[in-house]
Amino acid sequence: MPLDALCLSAVREELTAQITGMKIDKVQQPERDLIILNLRGSGGTCKLLISAGPADTRAHLTEHQFENPASPPMFCMLLRKHLSGARIISMTQPPAERILEIKLSAPDAMGVHSEKSLILELFGRLPNIILTEGGMIIDCLRRIGGELEDKRMTLPGLLYRPPPQQEGKKDPLNISENEWQSAFANAPGTAADKWLLSSFSALSPLICRELSWRAYGETDSRIENIKDSGAALKREFFKLTNAANRGAYEPWTLTGADGTPRDFSFTRIMQYETALDAVRAPSFSAMLENYYTRTAQNERARQRASAMQKTVKTARDRLVRKLASQKEELKKTAERENLRESGDIISANMHLMEKGQSRLTAQDFYSETGAMRDIPLDPQKTPQQNAAKYYKEYTKAKNAEKHLSEQISAGENELIYLESVLHEIELAEGDRGMAEIRAELEQTGYVKPRKNKQNKQKQTKEKNTGQPPMRFTSSTGMQILAGRNNTQNEILTLKTAAKTDIWLHAQKTHGAHVIITCNGKEPDETTLQEAAAIAAYHSQTHPGGKVPVDYAPVKQVKKPPGSRPGMVIYTDYKTIVAVADEKLVKELRVKGEG
Repeated sequence: MPLDALCLSAVREELTAQITGMKIDKVQQPERDLIILNLRGSGGTCKLLISAGPADTRAHLTEHQFENPASPPMFCMLLRKHLSGARIISMTQPPAERILEIKLSAPDAMGVHSEKSLILELFGRLPNIILTEGGMIIDCLRRIGGELEDKRMTLPGLLYRPPPQQEGKKDPLNISENEWQSAFANAPGTAADKWLLSSFSALSPLICRELSWRAYGETDSRIENIKDSGAALKREFFKLTNAANRGAYEPWTLTGADGTPRDFSFTRIMQYETALDAVRAPSFSAMLENYYTRTAQNERARQRASAMQKTVKTARDRLVRKLASQKEELKKTAERENLRESGDIISANMHLMEKGQSRLTAQDFYSETGAMRDIPLDPQKTPQQNAAKYYKEYTKAKNAEKHLSEQISAGENELIYLESVLHEIELAEGDRGMAEIRAELEQTGYVKPRKNKQNKQKQTKEKNTGQPPMRFTSSTGMQILAGRNNTQNEILTLKTAAKTDIWLHAQKTHGAHVIITCNGKEPDETTLQEAAAIAAYHSQTHPGGKVPVDYAPVKQVKKPPGSRPGMVIYTDYKTIVAVADEKLVKELRVKGEG
């Protein structure tokens, strides 16, 4: 849902108590419509997120770490110039409007303070962030004017004018019961929620449906069918608005069965009954952070994963076609002995041949029955040249068999590697996980490496701050580690693990390298079984079912020369059958590890 005016009032009250008096330490603009104000005060630091995206307008505190662009946008530079060191004086909101005004005491280059305002217009198709001083616009995120003659102009140097109020709509927080009853009596034949939405500002469609449901048990109850002259609807309307006037707001999120946030409000929403769960959030900032920021983060990760999957699948499909062609060529080389035999038969019958012959029919002394063999000849060549031609083709086919066999073997190993990367992408956790997979694909040549200096620095930073292996603790207290991707698997097994540690991997499938940290001890049967369950769960065989898992001392695991990241061979192993038990794996995972 959009952040309606009543919900925004709740956010404003919460933010006012938290950030008034704090100073702006830093300004960031990680995305086109997103501003982050890093705040500092006597109680510590925090970050205020302001979004003017048409689909996600909002303002709240955030703990998310955003990546800055290589070069800060011009509006960000302007805000840094005017607001660095500014102290927040107050945060106000016009009645029933989706507008916040942050008043600031900002120092100039000489240290002289003046009052400036950061106005957040969080509505419509063109939401905006506007910086003003003395009522004049210094600049804004979206400059509106010129060709948009029907729009209110917001340009640097102009006097800031608030947007016009919605015509015909009443302020729900400033209406008497008599006025409400009179408006209801003149309502046209329509659904009650539609009438509320068209008659009052500040109410979202969700809240209008909720009021109808609370009054009559239906979200689409018709006004012409209401028998109590709207008494129940009026009761619920004023119960809600009186609570809002008292500041009795509550942050509630509606979630689906999978825990994904579907909607939110400043009051508990009950119209969905058991279809959605209503979950009380610890704060409005936490509610909006969970609904917007984390959802947007997951969506960006999904988009990156989708793009990466497409790249890897394209490479895989190309390789599959190439392997099919090579195997077809290899089949043809199986006939090379016929070429050598034909050369021998020509050599044995040269005394009977003449130049210009197009065929030779002679006894096939390689045939057990002594049959005749018909051999095509090049009439432009001598008998000796025709024999040499067959011997040459035989040698070529023999060399091709060796070369094609090597290529097919390498291609099949590469196909296994690409399948493992696709499995990695499905299991990747967050931005850092995707960044590590991208770095791996750059290393193996499937993705072009970043070229400019800033991106190289970013790549180095990602490499140095990569995710650690997943950590688990067995029921008996032993540490178990599991790699998140091929590169991490290799580092974990070949560099991190001790030679006496135990290595596990799901048999004949893609999956995580799992290490039991033994510290010179033999792992007990429970730890071994639980580590095998972790290996089974983080394999391509998951979900469900029993999975054979191989295990061996780390010293028995080697990397073949020139092989792809994460590819190993192992000897002197044993096999244990494990169940990919999701509940067990989550219970064993160290808290804070995801």
